[in-house]
Amino acid sequence: MVDTLPEIQADTRSIAEAPMIQVSMHSGLSIAQASTGGSSALAFLFPLLIMGGLFYVLLILPQRRRHKRLDKMRSAIGVGDEVRTIGGIIGTVVAEKDEEFTLDIGGQHLRIVKRAVAEKLEDNQE
Repeated sequence: MVDTLPEIQADTRSIAEAPMIQVSMHSGLSIAQASTGGSSALAFLFPLLIMGGLFYVLLILPQRRRHKRLDKMRSAIGVGDEVRTIGGIIGTVVAEKDEEFTLDIGGQHLRIVKRAVAEKLEDNQE
């Protein structure tokens, strides 16, 4: 195994030292540089910027609006409000701590985090 390594290195050196390969690589690079102008970079970046803008407008902005609406709704919930959790549990808020609500569910108390509230139920939705 040790004897085969020098042979591989010798082959690599002979390929790298070949002037024909160096000349063809250099001339191909210069031809590619000569054919591309300054406008190709702009032509490449313009569609990416358009796609990035569409991605932001169609995906990120609606998600931000939804989070703001939910945060506003959750901060408006107080003791006595009826809520539905993301798991489908419906209960009445009997206590509120920093990041928790305590719900009354048919005589049982259940502690949940505020982020688990999906919606505040109105009186007419019963």
